[in-house]
Amino acid sequence: MNERIHAHMRRERGYKFDVAFDGLPDAEVQMDEPRPLGGSEAPSATMMLSAAIGHCLTSSLLFCMQKSRGDLKDIETDVETELRRNERGRWRVGSIKVRIKPCFNEIDSQKMERCKGLFEDFCIVTASIREGIKVDVEVVK
Repeated sequence: MNERIHAHMRRERGYKFDVAFDGLPDAEVQMDEPRPLGGSEAPSATMMLSAAIGHCLTSSLLFCMQKSRGDLKDIETDVETELRRNERGRWRVGSIKVRIKPCFNEIDSQKMERCKGLFEDFCIVTASIREGIKVDVEVVK
């Protein structure tokens, strides 16, 4: 069985869009492009990609620790996304560095070590990006 996620974007003005998701009517977000193209009033697509990777990896590690009955007191994540130009001069995501900082009791360090070897494979977003995602684009009237 395949799952489907539907996001709908509607232009507010300039490059600023309202984004809604099926099944989450109260979870609308806004996106914008950075200056000088957009108004830098909301996260850009690249920022959202960075956040999606960080959230997915952090949630996967948290889930593993909970399944292992590990006591994870707190967890923070920083994601650094580097943009660089390709051979044609177009901006691309060159690299993404994720630093997850869990806070746990020393007694749970073995559980954390076990989860360190497992959690990345369960992160849908990161694993999909690493494997390459097929993207079909259609422009319709």
